[in-house]
Amino acid sequence: MNRSATVALTALAPISWGSTYTVASELLPPDRPLFTGVMRALPAGLLLIALSRTLPKGAWWWKSAVLGALNIGAFFPLLFLSAYRLPGGVAAVLGSAGPLFVVGLAALLLGERAQLKTVLAAVTGAFGVSMVVLTADARLDLVGIAAGVVSSASMAAGTVMTKRWGRPEGVGPLAMTGWQLTAGGLVIIPIAALVEGAPPALDGKAFLGYGYMMLINTGIAYWLWFRGIGQLTATSVTLLGPLSPLTAAVIGWSALGQALSPVQLVGMAIAFGATVAGQLFAGRAQQGKPSREVVRSFSSAEGNAHNVSMDLTGEPVRR
Repeated sequence: MNRSATVALTALAPISWGSTYTVASELLPPDRPLFTGVMRALPAGLLLIALSRTLPKGAWWWKSAVLGALNIGAFFPLLFLSAYRLPGGVAAVLGSAGPLFVVGLAALLLGERAQLKTVLAAVTGAFGVSMVVLTADARLDLVGIAAGVVSSASMAAGTVMTKRWGRPEGVGPLAMTGWQLTAGGLVIIPIAALVEGAPPALDGKAFLGYGYMMLINTGIAYWLWFRGIGQLTATSVTLLGPLSPLTAAVIGWSALGQALSPVQLVGMAIAFGATVAGQLFAGRAQQGKPSREVVRSFSSAEGNAHNVSMDLTGEPVRR
């Protein structure tokens, strides 16, 4: 499969994550974000492990636990804390800073030279997202801002460490996805029990919503994302992140009746253009590099791609 096709398939992951807010707000129990995180990660992880019939061996038990904690277990609670304490737009902009963390850590830990064009593409993408989601009266909260920044940094660290460690010989992205989702879900369970108490009663809509979140929004989406990073650089894939808030904006306009102003439309064009430019720059930079930099590499980068699916009114996200 050529690079363009790989990028296109990988892009389906952040596009799927852009539906998170709509599904959560329309179908799932309110004010249970951590329970939702468990329901997204743990069942999907166990299902993928069952399909792959592969368990970690040796050092990969603790490596999977570390990666699952960084990519899922720490990311989800911090993400939701940020979403609850900040307007959705502010939280989304903090999430869109993820590629900058990845660029810096990749240069430090992977030896990937940070190109100015790539950094500018990441900054431009974040600027375009800010035009789409920020409102003039957006309030700031230091705890929420700290949670948003740390959640992006956690995912960036998970992305780079997974790239650095690669994956065991003979183990594919399906098994690696299952290991990380399961580990991350197990990390969230005690936090959810402590903060939210017993699980809520679920109706038909909730089962439908959780089914979608588990299978499409998490299982398939993460598998596509990880499969893409097995063939692309971590920086290249994380630059697809703005597609998540852009998708959320389009869904909010088409399905929830939320209006898009001319400024927001311009912001969407800027963010999308930066995403395309970032892929072109990353593709040129990847040409001619030794194949060992991209073979058997894998990453979890929902940090930026998942961002925070937001409502366009600037109100805090209630998932």
